[in-house]
Amino acid sequence: MQTYARVVVVGGGCVGVSVLYALAKRGWTDCALLERTSLTAGSTWHAAGLIPSYARSNNVGRMIAKTIEIYEGLEAETGQNVGWHKCGQLRIANTRDRMDEYKSYMDVAEAQGTNARLVSPKEAMELWPLLENNKHMIGALYHPDDGHIAPADVTMAMAKGARDMGQKIYQNTQVNSFERLPNGEWKVSTNNGDIICEHIVSATGNYARQTGALLGIDIPAIPILHQYWITDAVPEIIERKKQGLPEMPILRDEGFAGYLREEGDGLMFGPYERTEHLKLFAVDGVPEWFGADLVEEDFDAVEWNWEVATDYVPALARTGIKANVRGPFQMTADELPLAGPAWDLPNVWLAEGVPGGILWGGTLGFHLAEWIIDGAPSKDMSELDPRRFSNYANKTWTRHKVQETWGTHADIHFPGQTMPAARPQKTAPSYDRLTEMGAVWDVLNGWEMPQWFAPSKEEAIPDLSFRHTQRAAKYIREEVTAVREGVGLIEMTPMTKFEVSGPGAESWLDGILANKLPKLGRIGLCHHLNKNGGVVSEYTVIRFKPDAFYLISTPRGERLNFDDLSKILPDDRSVTLTNVTMERGAFTLVGPKARDVLQKITEVDLSNAAFPWMSMQTGTIGLASDVRMLRVTYEGELGWELYHPIGYQRHLLDEILKAGEEFGIRMVGLAALECCRLDKSYRAMYRDMNAELTALESSLDRFIKFDKGDFIGRDALIRQRDAGLKHRICTITIATDGASVQMNEGVYHNGKLVGRITSGGYSCHFSHDIALALLPPELGNQIGLELEVQVLGEWRKAKVVEESLYDPTNSRCKM
Repeated sequence: MQTYARVVVVGGGCVGVSVLYALAKRGWTDCALLERTSLTAGSTWHAAGLIPSYARSNNVGRMIAKTIEIYEGLEAETGQNVGWHKCGQLRIANTRDRMDEYKSYMDVAEAQGTNARLVSPKEAMELWPLLENNKHMIGALYHPDDGHIAPADVTMAMAKGARDMGQKIYQNTQVNSFERLPNGEWKVSTNNGDIICEHIVSATGNYARQTGALLGIDIPAIPILHQYWITDAVPEIIERKKQGLPEMPILRDEGFAGYLREEGDGLMFGPYERTEHLKLFAVDGVPEWFGADLVEEDFDAVEWNWEVATDYVPALARTGIKANVRGPFQMTADELPLAGPAWDLPNVWLAEGVPGGILWGGTLGFHLAEWIIDGAPSKDMSELDPRRFSNYANKTWTRHKVQETWGTHADIHFPGQTMPAARPQKTAPSYDRLTEMGAVWDVLNGWEMPQWFAPSKEEAIPDLSFRHTQRAAKYIREEVTAVREGVGLIEMTPMTKFEVSGPGAESWLDGILANKLPKLGRIGLCHHLNKNGGVVSEYTVIRFKPDAFYLISTPRGERLNFDDLSKILPDDRSVTLTNVTMERGAFTLVGPKARDVLQKITEVDLSNAAFPWMSMQTGTIGLASDVRMLRVTYEGELGWELYHPIGYQRHLLDEILKAGEEFGIRMVGLAALECCRLDKSYRAMYRDMNAELTALESSLDRFIKFDKGDFIGRDALIRQRDAGLKHRICTITIATDGASVQMNEGVYHNGKLVGRITSGGYSCHFSHDIALALLPPELGNQIGLELEVQVLGEWRKAKVVEESLYDPTNSRCKM
């Protein structure tokens, strides 16, 4: 075995081989792959090989399209047949909610470049004539370009392509340890010797947790057991082939919660186990004896699926069974891969937790190769970044969430729905009282956070629908009214909080952030960009000492942002970076009467002269000492964000609510905050700002100070500014009738797709939808330009409007 490689890929399944192949395609041909047994020996060889394009996420939809593109070109490039069957995929809807799900998907499909259409029950039957007895069907979703592929064949084709370009593959090579060397390189020790490398890519499938332990990290993925059956020959399929008819599309029917597809002259049936019947695999590590093995059939777990499937498809009942295939594959809490940088480990990359290595293999290899070589991927990978989970995602939590996630895989997933397993986990001291006050809880980064408030604990039941619901809408509107006309209190403890201090803190931050740093006692909104000018993170930055800064960012960014900053700390130890998220709670007191409430319980002078907008002071509120009082809000009203030592929180909550009684204070949740944000056209991280969209494309111009000196991404932004933008975010309004936009919907002008919505929703203040949309500048700059948007398949009139429909001069924040 060689002793040096630029990149060592660990794991020889479809994903690992794809990474090796993609690196070679980019010119890095001095890389090696280490596989403990033989290629495809893990989950790859027994995978069903399905390639479904169905994803409401714009990012995920485009990534799947890249997988199909790569696979379709392999045979011509390598000369190897990959067994690609572009037969299509048909998803049956038996309820209005499921049909709404499919309509909502169709609102976004064209914008992500996916070929799909809704079909009638009659057309669905023509596409799948063996579905004879579904009496509940009201429609279906059809993807003509989907299909299935031979997992081992496509993996071997990529392996051949990689080898042909000079890459090395070492089988029967087990990794025993990793060691970072003083020069920053890594030593990978194996049963066949050591190999030194610059980068490590971990793509070890079912062994992810064991590999993570060798690296010193807890990878939040656990394998589940899934099974499918292959039948004997089906006469109807043989007859179709004799007639020269095309292969039927892969069938998915919510009635039997599974998939059916042709397999040779027979059928493959893969039912989905419900949570209570789902079995996990190798929670404590893959057994030594397990290799390219299967486990025993578990018919009882899916007996009901079989009963319904054989009723709906009588041909399935009439044939015999040839084989059962039951084996493990990786799963994560959100059913998305862990693909990107490993936290705390420079130049270590994860391609783990992949729930469908064949579906994800092509695209993960392509985009990880970009990330490794270029320093940033060409697409927004935040939904897949392993650092989206922070340290709450321990093994126990992951076990519960994986069981729930795959156990509800076939269920309808509603907008804003959060699932109950492993909750509550992280709670602020306010949790019990807010629960008694009717909080309907959401979860962010493991923290419980109120979505909205019902009148009582007993009525705090989520409303789940793709359409507006009267009950939740009524209370959310009341919360928005309190913020706009009175005073509201918002629990914001889950916000990520860092402290940066030391003699080098100012110069270090100034070289990272695109905006100028605030002066002592002042607040600034600053963005950390990547080398391409994309937005990695947004911080509210407070200078609370001459050489100390307080950074606040979105809850989801806790591990990701901390890791990004940690990896670029100066070597001279002149800067200390500390994660203080768990040390301080946070409330936002906001609304025209916020000053009246807060002044009752603090001696700090809250007048405009003494405490101007965008400034910070530390003071005592009630009995709570050392409260960092920030005069800034995300809602566009007078208010203060109050960052307090967590031990004071329950007292502080009681004091504020008591002081606010005479002013009609109201608890306010995330749903109302979102309404207020959209009224102001404020950008949301990972939606209107992300690592793919540049700061200029997100229309953050006023926060970019080109004249302050160098910062990360500056050169890329200057090049883009001089060349001109192809698109940028602007504000649009949309007529509303019973349902609202969410994100990713296509935006049309004169019937032509011209852009997409990055975030949006119903404005309780204006009584119509407001959205931020990515449009060509020549359209987005035309105030009043008429556009069209589809919402649940219905065309709605839209128009371009000025930024910040509500109080564009910020006079209410300064009152």
